[in-house]
Amino acid sequence: MSTAQHKIGSGFGADSTADDVLEGIDLGGKLAIVTGGYSGLGLETTRALTKAGAEVVVPARRPDSAREALAGLDRVEVDQLDLGDLESVRAFAERFLASGRTVDLMINNAGIMACPQTRVGPGWEAQFATNHLGHYALVNRLWPAIEPGGARVVSVSSRGHHFSGIRWDDVHWQQGYDKWEAYGQAKTANVLFAVHLDRLGREKGVRAFALHPGGIITPLQRHLPKEEMVEAGWIDEQGNVLNPEGFKSPQQGAATQVWAATSPQLDGLGGVYLEDCDIAEPAPEGERLGVKAWATDPEQADRLWALSAELTGVDAFAA
Repeated sequence: MSTAQHKIGSGFGADSTADDVLEGIDLGGKLAIVTGGYSGLGLETTRALTKAGAEVVVPARRPDSAREALAGLDRVEVDQLDLGDLESVRAFAERFLASGRTVDLMINNAGIMACPQTRVGPGWEAQFATNHLGHYALVNRLWPAIEPGGARVVSVSSRGHHFSGIRWDDVHWQQGYDKWEAYGQAKTANVLFAVHLDRLGREKGVRAFALHPGGIITPLQRHLPKEEMVEAGWIDEQGNVLNPEGFKSPQQGAATQVWAATSPQLDGLGGVYLEDCDIAEPAPEGERLGVKAWATDPEQADRLWALSAELTGVDAFAA
């Protein structure tokens, strides 16, 4: 089967920063929404976009913390949003739509990783609900503002999608729980979401991408015990990062999502998974590089969209 998952030779790479990929790009007059845009990669993404002239709306579960983190940045607006609460998603979308603005760049950056088994909403597994279903509902509710601008919709996935495809018989982990496989399923869902949204939106000029930002030490690791990170060789007993050259800086980690949202090199493309500021190749057997076939399968993407619409009660494309 042919695939669009092949490098285009962007000229950027793992060491590129968000500022590097935005060099020469003027985002004046553009509006971006960056979920979780006040911490880790999200903060660097917001900083880089505003530096290039964009206005950025940052929906945040902790608005006061967001305002404190973003203090000093121009053209930033903070609002309340809890992706694990569909009523919060609806309320945010209604407030934004009431402003009459359109969205040029939608970056689904917020997420949780490898948390203890947690239930949200009507008993949903928290990683699948927060990382995927919340963003699914948000984009569908914001569609009246996304479509007119021919926006790019970017979903921050992870190489963690290699851990698991979609567990169709038990997406909410009613039978046992593995925090890393649950994370993998949620990150696979991010890629499949981009695949199907791109198919639905491309005729309207809306294109969608998913990506792996790279390995970065950020607050995303907040649910991991120190002992686990020490055993993995990420940090020492004092919390110092080991093998720092094996991790990206937050500025480098933000680069691929900023490139996905803004680069003219991606004009006319969409529905693909990116890493290191380029389109990723299909994953070689047994290696954690590239993108797994289960994450780009259009039939699974269609099936996930239908399931997400059923669970959330939202579908901007329903007949």
